[in-house]
Amino acid sequence: MGLFKADFYRFFVIGFAVGAGLVFTTMDGSIGSSLADGMVAPAHAETVEAR
Repeated sequence: MGLFKADFYRFFVIGFAVGAGLVFTTMDGSIGSSLADGMVAPAHAETVEAR
């Protein structure tokens, strides 16, 4: 009897692989920006007016 069952290790490896794939996909310039554009609105800076 081990500390964890084999399913734990299998799902850990699958989750790690999927997570690493998502990180590398979002780090790519064109694919990452297209994914971010759908989820997050672009930021716009406002100008400061002197009083």
